[in-house]
Amino acid sequence: MTLQERKEQIIDDFSLYDEWLDKYEYLIELGKALPPYPEEKKTDDRLIKGCQSRVWLDTQVESGALVFTADSDAVITRGIISLLISVYSGRTPAEILSDDFAFLDAIGLRQNLSPTRANGLVSMIETIRKKAQENV
Repeated sequence: MTLQERKEQIIDDFSLYDEWLDKYEYLIELGKALPPYPEEKKTDDRLIKGCQSRVWLDTQVESGALVFTADSDAVITRGIISLLISVYSGRTPAEILSDDFAFLDAIGLRQNLSPTRANGLVSMIETIRKKAQENV
């Protein structure tokens, strides 16, 4: 699935829910579906700075693509990082760097997060972009 197709799929998935409470529940479900994250990878160098919750992001390069794994100690935040890696894991650094992350606005995520969670989202995006930049 292309990056654009994946983002459109996410927009379609979120459009199934009318209320933001239901969208939060969907985010929580996404977080619960994340594969287990190894305790030994919960290190300070993998911690995303700027998040109120603790969020760990591990990056591997496989065949020129970045593969992300992640975890968080907060359920909504875990759902947000799960959403991001479901879109960007397996993409090339160039794909990630050329993307505008606008699908997050299309689903209303930025507008419906508390200020601290919105800041955390920005930190997650910046970290994913930084990892892409490091691997160009």
